[in-house]
Amino acid sequence: MKNFEIAKLFYETADLLEIKGENVFRVRAYRRAAETLESLTEDVAAVAQRDELQRIPGIGKDLAAKIEECLGHGKIADLEAMRKEVPRGLLSIMEVQGLGPKTAKLLYDKLGVDSVDKLEALARSGDILKVPGIREKTRDNILKGIATWKAGQSRMLVGRALDVAESLVQALKAHGGVAQIEVAGSTRRRRETVGDLDILVTSAEPARVIDAFVSLPSALDVLAHGETKASIRHQDGIQVDLRVVEPEAFGAALQYFTGSKEHNVRVREIASKKGLKLSEYGVFDEKTGTRIAGATEEEVYEAVGLPWIPPELRENSGEVEAALRGRLPDLVEPDAIRGDLHAHTDWSDGHHPLEKLIAAAEARGYEYIIVSDHSKSSTVAGGLVADELREQISKIRELQKKHTIRILAGSECDILADGSMDFPDDVLKELDVVLAAVHSRFKQSRPEMTARIVKALENPYVNILVHPTGRLLGERDPYDVDLEQVFAAAKKHGKAIEINASPQRLDLKDVHARRAAELGIPIAINTDTHYLENLDNMALGIATARRAWITKGQVLNSLPLKKLLAWAHKSRP
Repeated sequence: MKNFEIAKLFYETADLLEIKGENVFRVRAYRRAAETLESLTEDVAAVAQRDELQRIPGIGKDLAAKIEECLGHGKIADLEAMRKEVPRGLLSIMEVQGLGPKTAKLLYDKLGVDSVDKLEALARSGDILKVPGIREKTRDNILKGIATWKAGQSRMLVGRALDVAESLVQALKAHGGVAQIEVAGSTRRRRETVGDLDILVTSAEPARVIDAFVSLPSALDVLAHGETKASIRHQDGIQVDLRVVEPEAFGAALQYFTGSKEHNVRVREIASKKGLKLSEYGVFDEKTGTRIAGATEEEVYEAVGLPWIPPELRENSGEVEAALRGRLPDLVEPDAIRGDLHAHTDWSDGHHPLEKLIAAAEARGYEYIIVSDHSKSSTVAGGLVADELREQISKIRELQKKHTIRILAGSECDILADGSMDFPDDVLKELDVVLAAVHSRFKQSRPEMTARIVKALENPYVNILVHPTGRLLGERDPYDVDLEQVFAAAKKHGKAIEINASPQRLDLKDVHARRAAELGIPIAINTDTHYLENLDNMALGIATARRAWITKGQVLNSLPLKKLLAWAHKSRP
């Protein structure tokens, strides 16, 4: 079939378009089309012959034409032109963590960087600093990224890892032979970054599944190819390991390969005290060697005297002891979320109009949605001045008449360097909910940054401290702040702390969110939506909350509207 051949060309097209800085949606369209072709069970040539290419999900008029071109001529003219325009070496450079397509292209244009070796040499010599915009910190990050790349330990954000895993699962299902299939490892535990992917399968035809796996268009290299397991390097740069196990051991293998290592050691210790041996093959009686459990995770845990433990908790951070005492938390579930309390529109740096955001939130069945565009000091984000904010509030009140979902008027208001808010109180009091955020002066000293945020939390109109540490995973470290003092201020003044569900942030991180929740601080799980599809990131925020042992009752936006507004306004004069 031509499916795999065309999928490979589409993956390459997406990479080259990204290097050229083309529209992100165009890049994404090619990647999604490649994933679709990878999992398509019918020969795409047969679909084309019936003139039904545009019935394939994600294939519109333009992509259908590219498929027709490839079927007729064996190549795509636009891709051939880009291959001449963009050096192939740039694709390998982009595998270095933290080096995006724009920087890669800039380094090529200015210094002729077309390989990782040349990149490293220029970074070490300091010549890379001659390029406008490249500073010492950038150089240090590039050298760290190169070391990681050489060690084969590049980590992927969990949001992207989940997308890659899902596309592989669908592809393997489409090509047959799969009975059961699950993604294991740190992806299943929803760690914020992932080193590799683990996929487990049961099948009566292991060879068929393995052969399909190593032949996928997204497999750049085959690292191992055995009878029941194989490894590839995926075109996104991550290693993927596939294991085909017998049905009787599937649950044991899933428990074992989900990890964490420390959690498994603790569970094996408990098993050993009961005269049992626990491995990826099952739970066995040590004396007789008889397997007594293994088909499901539930029976594996039950065999050693434990209830099933949610994967997000399996970090040896007290979950086994809680399970033994019958005190595992009733973790927050997706259906607990009644609305999103951090979202932007094209009034500032969002990429959709107000009406589209409201419609998308309504489609999700939310009870409420906030409009929280930036304040005036965020000039890069197109922040609003007071008159513009008041105009937006009026627009929201007018739109409310046409909708059943409650549209909350809000603002992501900058915390200025001295801790004062970017809008005066007489403006903030007109809002339903006020978010406070640091967007500048990230290098303030620890005492300065702490005092700055604490002062903001003292403001009676501020409700939620959003992305509280300012980190961007793989790009920007958290600013230096004493979170214990911040949490104490939030507790004292009745404020909430956000888990920002953006995969680049996931801020607060799980350990800090757990501490805040233990102190009784309400946790808001928000998406910080800038594109409508960002609303889907709520799942990542919920996963972080679950890793933090957070229950429904500790989540601010699980409150019904009336209680939410009563909470938000209780500290106002």
